[in-house]
Amino acid sequence: MTAIKHALQRDIFTPNDERLLSIVNVCKAGKKKRNCFLCATVTTERPVQVNVVKVKKSDKGDFYKRQTAWALRDLAVVDAKDAVKENPEFDLHFDKVYKWVASSAVEKNTFISCIWKLNQRYLRKKIDFINVSSQLLEESVPSGENQSVAGGDEEAVDEYQELNAREEQDIEIMMEGCEYAISNAEAFAEKLSRELQVLDGANIQSIMASEKQVNILMKLLDEALKEVDQIELKLSSYEEMLQSVKEQMDQISESNHLIHLSNTNNVKLLSEIEFLVNHMDLAKGHIKALQEGDLTSSRGIEACTNAADALLQCMNVALRPGHDMLHAVKQQQQRFSDLREQFARRLASHLNSVFVQQGHDQSSTLAQHSVELTLPNHHPFHRDLLRYAKLMEWLKNTDYGKYEGLTKNYMDYLSRLYEREIKDFFEVAKIKMTGTTKEGKKFATLPRKESAVKQETESLHGSSGKLTGSTSSLNKLSVQSSGNRRSQSSSLLDMGNMSASDLDVADRTKFDKIFEQVLSELEPLCLAEQDFISKFFKLQQHQSISGTTTNETEEMDGGNLSRSYVSGVPQPVSSEKDMIRQMMTKIFRCIEPELNNLIALGDKIDSFNSLYMLVKMSHHVWTAQNVDPASFLSTTLGNVLVTVKRNFDKCISNQMKQMDEVKISKKSKVGILPFVAEFEEFAALAESIFKNAERRGDLDKAYIKLIRAVFISVEKVANESQKTPRDVVMMENFHHIFATLSRLKISCLEAEKKEAKLKYTEHLQSYVVYSLGQPLEKLNHFFEGVEARVAQGIREEEVSYQLAFNKQELRKVIKEYPGKEVKKGLDNLYKKVDKHLCEEENLLQVVWHSMQDEFIRQYKHFEGLIARCYPGSGITMEFTIQDILDYCSSIAQSH
Repeated sequence: MTAIKHALQRDIFTPNDERLLSIVNVCKAGKKKRNCFLCATVTTERPVQVNVVKVKKSDKGDFYKRQTAWALRDLAVVDAKDAVKENPEFDLHFDKVYKWVASSAVEKNTFISCIWKLNQRYLRKKIDFINVSSQLLEESVPSGENQSVAGGDEEAVDEYQELNAREEQDIEIMMEGCEYAISNAEAFAEKLSRELQVLDGANIQSIMASEKQVNILMKLLDEALKEVDQIELKLSSYEEMLQSVKEQMDQISESNHLIHLSNTNNVKLLSEIEFLVNHMDLAKGHIKALQEGDLTSSRGIEACTNAADALLQCMNVALRPGHDMLHAVKQQQQRFSDLREQFARRLASHLNSVFVQQGHDQSSTLAQHSVELTLPNHHPFHRDLLRYAKLMEWLKNTDYGKYEGLTKNYMDYLSRLYEREIKDFFEVAKIKMTGTTKEGKKFATLPRKESAVKQETESLHGSSGKLTGSTSSLNKLSVQSSGNRRSQSSSLLDMGNMSASDLDVADRTKFDKIFEQVLSELEPLCLAEQDFISKFFKLQQHQSISGTTTNETEEMDGGNLSRSYVSGVPQPVSSEKDMIRQMMTKIFRCIEPELNNLIALGDKIDSFNSLYMLVKMSHHVWTAQNVDPASFLSTTLGNVLVTVKRNFDKCISNQMKQMDEVKISKKSKVGILPFVAEFEEFAALAESIFKNAERRGDLDKAYIKLIRAVFISVEKVANESQKTPRDVVMMENFHHIFATLSRLKISCLEAEKKEAKLKYTEHLQSYVVYSLGQPLEKLNHFFEGVEARVAQGIREEEVSYQLAFNKQELRKVIKEYPGKEVKKGLDNLYKKVDKHLCEEENLLQVVWHSMQDEFIRQYKHFEGLIARCYPGSGITMEFTIQDILDYCSSIAQSH
């Protein structure tokens, strides 16, 4: 509460020249508890004004604002509710009654007491204090919280004090002696002035009467002065006597100062000697470990590590000014430098030997991995070398030249080792992909598969336009002439085609597993090596390389590591993260070419393999980038992914090119075009491969290109077809495309699916209308003439008066089409439609049903024209709608 009181005084009342005397935390009775403060204040300027102010915390911030103020003179009643029991409620009656609830009864009582005192001191107004304890209405407040009110009002007490009882009595007696004091103040004042003059005269006379005493006092003072002069003479003699003693004491003091200075210098010298001894003394055991320590055993390595750390601490000790001029310090520093140089050479030589030995040991294990598609495990080698990690860090900090030499040697040895391992590994992968021995490398099954597929395509369509990935890619591997492929029989073609389909599935599945295994083997190998390089060579991801060598620019083989030095201080060219990536690039420089060769082989075997490779490679790139987007593995796989994406785009382009070049036989029925069936095969395969894949967008773009090419090629072939009607080619192929897209539910091809359905429906209707014009040809021509006359303006009921379209001509035409002839015409039409349509699409019944509906529609149209143009003639067709239904049903069942 005190802090709040000070804050209110500072922020609200001091700017308004008011002093806060009392405060109480209240809320309105019977409402939501929104607290505020009632403050009793007085102005600092006269005449003094007493106010009761309501202060509330602002809703917009943590500060208080003045809300309402009442003058104390307007207060009529203070109701404390209960004079006996502690009750926090009270009422203040100003212009209306304000009911309040204090946070505590003590605060309420303190506030009411302050109101009473302010009223008594400044207003003397009649304010009714109801239900207030009599103890609160006393003039003085004894202790506790009320003292704060009294203390806050001390300034007012100093300015104006009431008369006490004795002063009041004296004034009353004096005024009683002068009855006119009240009626005539001037006379009373004159009387008081005369009495004062009398008192002053009496005082002067009293002083003059005491002159004798003053003379006696002056005499005593003269005697005292004489005594003082005598004392001064004695003190002067004493001072002369002590002067010699003072000189002796000064000499003793100077001697003591010199002794103290000597002791201080000795202590400082001892401290400096102890500092040098403690910080520049290397234990004999450490020296022995540095000179002769065993670098092959764990205990020896630990001893050498501790000794190297101790040596580094001794060399890096921060010498105080002047230490470097001491001969002993120079000797010790030279000894440390010699030890460091000697141990650095010994450590570098030993680690180089370990690197060489690792190459020999690891080479002996390559034979057992030559058959299996696995890479040798380098973990034991890494585990042994990590024992030297702290020594490598020491070498990096003390002799960067040797550290950099070790780094270069490690990359040279390991790059040759990894190159042998990885090339053998990829050689095994290629053998497993092609199914040949390491010496042969001949694709024994590929020509046979390619021959069968190619011959089937040529025999059926007169061209090598089949769109399987294996066929388009096997064109590059073909070792048989086209004449030999055309010479095989049709039965062998069928068997060959079945073998090729089976081989496609098996080969693609095998390739997918081998490619995934290759990536799965390479990924942990690279991550393990990168982790080892970071730990062994102490290369962190966000620190710069540091070390000391001569003034030169050194580059490791291949420009992988480069550093420039100016005045013996290394200037970092790249971060340590870049150095790790550069070392990995040097060590695994053969991975990217080998992967590209493997991808090229897979694309050569079957261009559809690019789909598998795109999905697998995208997944591994995504995984690597989540770990570290700038790592060697992420960068390398990203580069290879670009090659895979190019192969995928090339596969799509080749298929589109083959669609454009496809030709059909002029002597055979077209049916479902080969590239339409192959698009179905491609889409089904792609959907199975790209399910939940990261590169789904690439496939969607390829779908759009392929389906557009399919649409264009279908229309092109339909326009060139001579044996099969154009509408049949369009209807069957677009029906097949629509069925394929509906089954696969490819979201990006929804528009193309609707377009395929529309084209299928349009050409089905066109084919039906065109075909039905033939069975009732003369009847069609007759009624076309009737409609032409009506169109020229002749009324429908007057058409029968035309010579060429009278009732006799109508009856003559109708007699030419009795039910037997109609059935015969429909049967011929069914045979013709059956001849046009292919069996695999199975649209005969659909087309026949559509023709039946169209025939019935034409029949109803003819009946309507007869009824309108020949009313009352009684002319009807020789057959009914039921006859048409029976004819169509019996024809369909008979065939």
